Amino acid sequence: MPGPPGLSATRAPGNPLLTPEDVAPSRPDFEVIGVFNPAVLVDDGETALLLRVAERPRDIPTEEVAAPVYDLAAGRIVVRRWRRGATGVRTDDPRAVIAGGETHLTSISHLRWARSRDGLQFQVEAQPALEAAGETDAFGVEDPRATRLGGEWWINYTAVSPWGIATAAAVTRDRRRLERRGIWFAPPNRDVTPFPEAIDGRYAALHRPMPEGLGAAAIWFASSADLGSWGGHRPVAGPRPGAWDGAKVGGGAPPFRVRDGWLALYHGVDAGARYAIGALLLAAREPWRVIARSREPVLAPEAPYEREGFFGNVVFTCGAAVAGDRVRVYYGAADTVVAAADLSLDAILGGLA
Repeated sequence: MPGPPGLSATRAPGNPLLTPEDVAPSRPDFEVIGVFNPAVLVDDGETALLLRVAERPRDIPTEEVAAPVYDLAAGRIVVRRWRRGATGVRTDDPRAVIAGGETHLTSISHLRWARSRDGLQFQVEAQPALEAAGETDAFGVEDPRATRLGGEWWINYTAVSPWGIATAAAVTRDRRRLERRGIWFAPPNRDVTPFPEAIDGRYAALHRPMPEGLGAAAIWFASSADLGSWGGHRPVAGPRPGAWDGAKVGGGAPPFRVRDGWLALYHGVDAGARYAIGALLLAAREPWRVIARSREPVLAPEAPYEREGFFGNVVFTCGAAVAGDRVRVYYGAADTVVAAADLSLDAILGGLA
């Protein structure tokens, strides 16, 4: 039987690997408040992480609240400001400001490269690789995943704007320049994890629609002939009431092949709002069909940097590096820092039921 949640994971001794202090702000009037949830690209002896970097305006007077946003007319990110307590201005949630009936975020995220030869010590590049640049990502770009398909890496990421939370895509051939390929899934949808090969001639992905008012947030399957339009939607897995993933589930790292099918690491949220990581074993030819599922998390918040931070009690992965029996999971901890943990593939499979 598996031990208590997380005990089978070997956390990197240098955790957290990256903190906000390790990342220079993209502009002098901003400060970095979080670096987390990276995509993982391993090739040519290099581990590249595509980081989510969250920033907010610095030096804002206490009587004011500010929100960074991409302004279409100006063609750049601007900082909008309101006086706290003014008519029509609500600041109950420190993550957002509501002004004139419209919601704005008090921080904005971009994507940035970090590189390593040993997979544990990273150098972070000075400038964003991808940032807000249009009406569908005016509030920022978040939570990238990377999937190698042929000679290209496809990067999908969350695009946040007044239109809602969508999933967009980009392509890189050199793990440096990113070419945008537009919206994959319209709002509200996120946590998209593509499969690294076509299945019966069609590309495949897991995604997570976000129903409002009726239904639970669950993992779905979709397929595509051209990596542009997606269809063939089928439900895959939902929350399990009373379990470690009883309140909400969503995608994590892109699935990878194992002997009996596809293994997909995913995140689950319990009734106490704890985010943990588990696994789904999916059928090889019918990856919408769940063969088995983690009885307990393979990684749960235990370390101080996982329990305390901008949003505490969270471990959340967007990517992993698999080598033999070792599954190295890179993850965001408490929506603040990047960490890594090594898991045994045999142990993950042994904890499924």
